[in-house]
Amino acid sequence: MRLRVILTALLALGLGTTASAEAGTTASGEAGTTASAGAGTAGVSAGGRPEGGSVLALGAGDFDFAQPEVVASGLEVPWGLDFLPDGSALVAQRDQGTVLRIRPGRPPAPVARITGVVGGGEGGLLGLAVSPTYRLDRWVYVCFTTASDIRIARFRLNAPQYQQVILSGLARASIHNGGRIAFGPDGLLYVGVGDAGVPANAQNLASRNGKILRIRPNGRIPAGNPFPGSPVFSYGHRNVQGLTWDAQGRLFATEFGQNTWDEVNRIVAGGNYGWPIVEGPSSDPRFRAPVVVWPPAQASPSGATFAGGTLFVAALRGARLWAVPVSPAGTVGTPSAELVGAYGRLRTVEVAPDGSLWVATSNRDGNGTPRPPDDRILRFTTGERQPPPAGRAGFRRANPTRP
Repeated sequence: MRLRVILTALLALGLGTTASAEAGTTASGEAGTTASAGAGTAGVSAGGRPEGGSVLALGAGDFDFAQPEVVASGLEVPWGLDFLPDGSALVAQRDQGTVLRIRPGRPPAPVARITGVVGGGEGGLLGLAVSPTYRLDRWVYVCFTTASDIRIARFRLNAPQYQQVILSGLARASIHNGGRIAFGPDGLLYVGVGDAGVPANAQNLASRNGKILRIRPNGRIPAGNPFPGSPVFSYGHRNVQGLTWDAQGRLFATEFGQNTWDEVNRIVAGGNYGWPIVEGPSSDPRFRAPVVVWPPAQASPSGATFAGGTLFVAALRGARLWAVPVSPAGTVGTPSAELVGAYGRLRTVEVAPDGSLWVATSNRDGNGTPRPPDDRILRFTTGERQPPPAGRAGFRRANPTRP
């Protein structure tokens, strides 16, 4: 079914469905029974340019969600996903600690095994990002948990056994590791780090947990960060698992709430997003309020990406793909849901260099009900090849590609 998302400006906050407390949510931000297809599909609105080309205004209505191509199947919890300049994808398998190269019509090919990965719970090999200057430097970046911490490392496909750690010492836990990494339009690497199950970490600026970090590609701290000498870009986060930019360069992040509200936040340098003092909408002037909230049963939001004026969010417990219209001025419209219950838990959504939308399932992560041929990566097209649309995939590349 093709659904045309119409941009609308919300002038008031309507808090819709009240979330019930979810048993086990405090123990794991990803756990919980997958929502049924009959669950509500309306969220609450709370509040890239391709190289040498114009921005395409693709949105939910431009993709045919009824006819996906299965580009890979039988995977072990695909987590991070990004694209090389030739259009092939690199995918991180969480529990195996391996990176696969995926080309439509061919079987997945292992290209790297990351040294030191120790999984368990929500840990393992998590985020993956291709350097925005890949044609020059050939770097691929990964985020993973070890036995003692969370690390960021980089490697090259022609020598994957040589892995350079550029950031380490972030607290890890069986829950709330975050793990999403992405290069911004400024060429810097952004890292979503969870609170590691210790809520007080989020408000403690001496801790790097419960934060979004910003570092240089070599791991050093940029001079323009909001807290001098610190990689912290924003704080007051519980468990950020999605990072993406719109065509205007605005950063949006998805975040797991506790028992009441999951969030999409518009991220600004130095912003405090309130956890653990507030969850969801707040009028407290100390904190920045989310732009979208959902009850956890409808979301548990992980990966996110922009396609034109639509923010797509992959939902784990909600088992759906949320489409959130965002105007060029930044007005957030009413979310709508695609793929409700069709493929189970959804972990990652990304836009490919050809404009297609790739979605990774997460039914083998210990919280879902896998069925053959899970886990899968699905590819949705508009019916014709397109240059890369706006968002993280398009404008962050010197030679366009995308996570």
